[in-house]
Amino acid sequence: MDIKPDTLEWKDAYKLLVGSIVPRPIAFVSTVDQDGVANLSPYSFFTAICADPMLVCFSPMRKGTTGEKKDTLLNIESTKEFVINIVGSSIAEQMNDTAIEYEKTIDEFEVTGLTKVGSMTVKPPRVKESLVHLECVLHEVLHFGDHPGSGSLVIGKVQHVHVDDELYFDGKIDTEKLDPIGRLAGQMFTKPMTDTFELVRKR
Repeated sequence: MDIKPDTLEWKDAYKLLVGSIVPRPIAFVSTVDQDGVANLSPYSFFTAICADPMLVCFSPMRKGTTGEKKDTLLNIESTKEFVINIVGSSIAEQMNDTAIEYEKTIDEFEVTGLTKVGSMTVKPPRVKESLVHLECVLHEVLHFGDHPGSGSLVIGKVQHVHVDDELYFDGKIDTEKLDPIGRLAGQMFTKPMTDTFELVRKR
């Protein structure tokens, strides 16, 4: 089957993307607004860019009902700071609860019972229950439309990394102990460490 993206409604194009690009890691992004109210939301359009400088990115889509920017993006544009908290299976339920569209004045940490921990270099708090945190300052943001289905690319420069002591050895992270989860299509998630194999890269 051949599909031309410009013939699809945006929701159908979205389903095509999220059903094909799997599994996707989850950026659990914490921010604060100008009044100091914390926000916490998950984004599965998330990846690394490069190591030097250490850059990461995630893509918040516009609200599907109005095309308005989400609170995460508004906060980052305002304060230029954010933290990406890596999601392990132990906080999957709370992460999912933060995906609800709360009013801007609602603090998702308080709603979900997740614990705030102060960051070293930025104002937004970290999620204590997460085992890896990337403290970021805004490097660049690119916008691609202002309607439902459109989105932005947020590029962050990592200023500081927190890794739980139990995970870190010889400069590497123990992925099994991290126990990350990934996003599939629809309501489906996955634990990628349940079935792994080694494939040595040929030189």
